[in-house]
Amino acid sequence: MESQRRSFGDDSSISPELDRLIRQRGRDLRLRKLDQQNAVKIVNHLIDSLLEFLKNNDDQPFFREVSVLTSGSYYEMVKINKPNEFDIMLKLKVPRLVLSELEEYQGLFYKIKLIKATRTEIQHFLLEDERTVSATKIKAEMYRLVRKFISNHFQGEGWVIRRNLVNSPAVTLEFKVKEKDDDVMSVDIVPTLEVPQGWPQAARAGLNIDKWLGKKCRRQFVSKAVYFVPKRPKGRNLKDDAKEGWRISFSHIEKEMMQHHGNKKTCCESHSNKCCRKLCLRLLKCLIEGLKQQYPKELEPLCSYHGKTTFFHVLSDRVQDSFWSPGQLSVSFMKLFGYFERCALNGSLPHFFVREHNLFSPPAFPKRALLFLTNVLREQRELGLPVLKAPSPTSALLPDTDAVIHPISGTDSIVASERSFKHVYICLLVVILCVGIGCVFQK
Repeated sequence: MESQRRSFGDDSSISPELDRLIRQRGRDLRLRKLDQQNAVKIVNHLIDSLLEFLKNNDDQPFFREVSVLTSGSYYEMVKINKPNEFDIMLKLKVPRLVLSELEEYQGLFYKIKLIKATRTEIQHFLLEDERTVSATKIKAEMYRLVRKFISNHFQGEGWVIRRNLVNSPAVTLEFKVKEKDDDVMSVDIVPTLEVPQGWPQAARAGLNIDKWLGKKCRRQFVSKAVYFVPKRPKGRNLKDDAKEGWRISFSHIEKEMMQHHGNKKTCCESHSNKCCRKLCLRLLKCLIEGLKQQYPKELEPLCSYHGKTTFFHVLSDRVQDSFWSPGQLSVSFMKLFGYFERCALNGSLPHFFVREHNLFSPPAFPKRALLFLTNVLREQRELGLPVLKAPSPTSALLPDTDAVIHPISGTDSIVASERSFKHVYICLLVVILCVGIGCVFQK
């Protein structure tokens, strides 16, 4: 019971050493201003050039009238380590649409159709029924246009297009800095459909922010449009509707919640009103990223969105700004970590907007991966969050391959000790035998 109580972020579990580690790691995660300026300059030039190319392209008029919606961790100001990942949503101009929920995915994936037949340019991206908007066709055309754009305008300038992934809604571009071979920046370009006529039924029960940001703020958010990106569900043997499915996106709402995150409007408006909310999320992102680097295969389903969802749930529960003062950083982070561990232990992390959808459910998050995550989080807590420690040059040059394979349990360590003892014992016997044989021959 004591171990379980401590796992949920109990204040007494924070030792002076852990407190120093959390605060030091938080300082190290800040982005350098010069790096940000250089990265944004490169990305803005790319996006401005792409918009100009799409506006004047003769191949596909449907993509001429696009507008940009920035999203993701950099624009939410929670990016860690380096400004090397950017998410750009390109909103396509479409007629009025009607949504049909794909029932087996609890409100996260939809079939999208036109309300009536049309002869506008979107007709080239419809299925045989001439109403259903094809996610695969739009994504494939976006990929083709971006590849042509890079080939015609940025050939030899460091930008390359990555292979198209079936389960990703994005066309991903990578920029390699010439002076630094290992320094890579990526830009995800996501074609997006905007649906202004209200949120689907499955999302209206979510967004639990009444006590945190207020009922008025919630009404304003719900009155906004929602977006859909061409992402199919994970899993095998998908039905045809699922293969052409669109995933609902609330990235624009998430961005606003990040920007206006205080219970009071004055939060973070001045130095005296600073809070540690975003820093806590950065630390959780750092922990998730570190675990994925150590166990890339075992924790393949884990991503930063699990951390962000956990963050929103905790914010909607710990609403007072005083709970998140900079002096409460370690306590606040351990509350966040504790909630994340509890969600993994219970196998339940509800989507913040679509509450019926569990982000920790198969096939998106297999049970084996969830069990592994639970064990790793428990081990991290018991050892004082070693994954947050910055790697030393020595450990970077000499990786511990055994530690990368799996977390060591108590039983495993005992077996390892026994094997080590047996190895030493055998070596001693060999040495004694050789000495004895030598003595015989001397006689």
